Amino acid sequence: MNDCVICKLVDEEIDVTKIYEDDFVVAVMDIQPINPGHLFISPKKHFEFVSQLDDELGAHIFKVAMKLGSALRNCGLRCDGVNYFIADGKAAMQEVPHVHLHVIPRIDGDGFGFKFDKSYFIKPKREELVEIGKMIQAALNK
Repeated sequence: MNDCVICKLVDEEIDVTKIYEDDFVVAVMDIQPINPGHLFISPKKHFEFVSQLDDELGAHIFKVAMKLGSALRNCGLRCDGVNYFIADGKAAMQEVPHVHLHVIPRIDGDGFGFKFDKSYFIKPKREELVEIGKMIQAALNK
């Protein structure tokens, strides 16, 4: 993908601070960090959606994220917690159409978070959860 900013980053056409690299993924510092140490991991090959990854690559990305999360907790930066975040699709806030997993060090009271609509606080009925669960289970078998 010639116009993908992450592909350009992988190919080092854009200045980047690499934290980790292997044959399959690269981890770099985010240029607009939530907190110091915010980074993301991306497959070197272009995939727009998580569902396009094979199981091994998906697992590998998270394995690398676990190591990096541990490094964040032990590197000397303040890190009271870690968020692992993937935006998968425009409606999910994906701004760059290339799979990438953010590893975000969190600091108590840093102000970052999700904003929930008031409808979030109205719990669905058990029957609705069961029905939706059946729909998802059926899709697993396709």
